Amino acid sequence: MKTTLNMKQLILISMLLVPFLTKAQDIHFSQFNETPVLLNPALSCTAYDTRIIANYKNQWASVTSPFQTYGISIERAFKHLKLKKTYTGGSLSIYKDKAGDANLGSLLVNLGFNVVVKTGKYSKLSAGIGGGINYRTIDPSKFQWGSQYNGTNYDAALASGEKLPVNSVINGDLVGGLVYHFAKSERYISAQDGTKFDIGFSAFHFNTPKYSMVNSGDKQFAKFVVHSNFDIGLQNAGIAIVPSLLYVRQGPSQETNIGCMFKYIIQDQSVYTGIKKACAISLGAFYRVNDAFIPSLLFQYDKYAFTVSYDLNTSQLTGVSKAKGGLEFSLRFNTSPGYGKALGNSINRPTYK
Repeated sequence: MKTTLNMKQLILISMLLVPFLTKAQDIHFSQFNETPVLLNPALSCTAYDTRIIANYKNQWASVTSPFQTYGISIERAFKHLKLKKTYTGGSLSIYKDKAGDANLGSLLVNLGFNVVVKTGKYSKLSAGIGGGINYRTIDPSKFQWGSQYNGTNYDAALASGEKLPVNSVINGDLVGGLVYHFAKSERYISAQDGTKFDIGFSAFHFNTPKYSMVNSGDKQFAKFVVHSNFDIGLQNAGIAIVPSLLYVRQGPSQETNIGCMFKYIIQDQSVYTGIKKACAISLGAFYRVNDAFIPSLLFQYDKYAFTVSYDLNTSQLTGVSKAKGGLEFSLRFNTSPGYGKALGNSINRPTYK
């Protein structure tokens, strides 16, 4: 008797197979503003001399084995004096992804380098390049095929009749990008009197590396990213509007993510003594078109920031996921260019000064 899979089984199998049978999408997070080097290598060291971010995401636990993604990125400016017109920066990022019952995994390690040129009193232009490796693994023994159902239940002893993929593949990768950075403010966290924004474009995988675990001739699609992030202070109101936009195109696939945070300044920083530390809280939401609604909360204190968000699924998987998507965290540490040494404290100030 031939076995017919129900809709839930088909959805689960599709989620399991699509990531490695197609020219797969990259590791990415809903908190894209907290993964700058995954957006663009040119974002490194434009707003901060040093920035370290740790990320973690757990998703689809309500549907199948949880998809877990975590990583860390480190950025550092080189020989950056506060009056220097041109300086360089570098970044190191390590991200690991584990997905589904077959333990589909990715280990992405990248190095980046960028040159930042001050184009005006408040503006900078940054050009960056990056490269690294992507090591992908899978456990084919975990697959369950329709031909292994004996009419009543799954029987692992039955032959699948399917050609199994290789269990690992490694490839090199190249990325490049441009960013325009503008910051006009007396304090970096404070929203009292400033406007800050980044607008950038980047291209990933333009060397089109071999990627498939099924067909060794398949190559990964190049990926193109357009991103922007604004921080617009309302004069003497103690609040700021922080809208963001992300558009990604990779082969036939595309992603649009748009949203806004509203930042409230709990405490401003004492300018000269540094005794009082700047503190702010932001609340808002993002929408990844045709996929998820993402409420987010960000807390900032001095050089530290913590963000938590949750993906509420709105795609065609809603019937199975019950709108449950994924919980995501990020923790950031950053220092601004040289002000702590100059003024004897750890003031968080923008880079144009």
